[in-house]
Amino acid sequence: MNGTEDEGKPAGVSRTGGRPRRSRQALLDAAAAVFVESGVDAPVREIAARAGVGMGTIYRHFPTRPELVVAVYRHQVEACAEAGPRLLAESATAEVALRAWVALFVDFLVTKHGLAGALHGDNAGSDALHAHFVDRLVPVCGSLLHAARADHHELPEQEPALNGYSLLKGVGNLCIGAAGDPDYDADQLVQALVSGALSPGRPSQGCV
Repeated sequence: MNGTEDEGKPAGVSRTGGRPRRSRQALLDAAAAVFVESGVDAPVREIAARAGVGMGTIYRHFPTRPELVVAVYRHQVEACAEAGPRLLAESATAEVALRAWVALFVDFLVTKHGLAGALHGDNAGSDALHAHFVDRLVPVCGSLLHAARADHHELPEQEPALNGYSLLKGVGNLCIGAAGDPDYDADQLVQALVSGALSPGRPSQGCV
């Protein structure tokens, strides 16, 4: 393949930029929504209908379902990570930003758990995605938590009750209980956990 295919294009415009990139993002948004409603085994035609494209378009971007699942997972992680700084900049206080981001993370977990189940048979792939999840989201959560604690004027020598990793882990564990139980209010419990995370840590007393 030679370079003549790009002749006539404005300088600085890549083959992967612009409309193709936006189309790919639209497909990932549509697939994520369908996965939440119908599961990761939903027919491709359902995703195509949601995105307003033909099935061939989806297969050109994602030739296999595992490739689509991985792409949606990463897309969701990135969207959640990017929301943190935006919420911090737009919210009235850092605590408001933290609580809004945690609520967004709870919504993300609905899709994430389904994707994780679909990838269960690929240990190497699952491990890589989990590492990506931790690397991207723990620093965001930690930054929001630190900013919210600073708003509470806590003393520097006070250790936080929870760090970013522990808070995310706790949210994930609380969300598991919501499966199949309509009376289980994960959002309420998660916000209570955030309140605890913003409380001053207790001095270490050692093992009892």
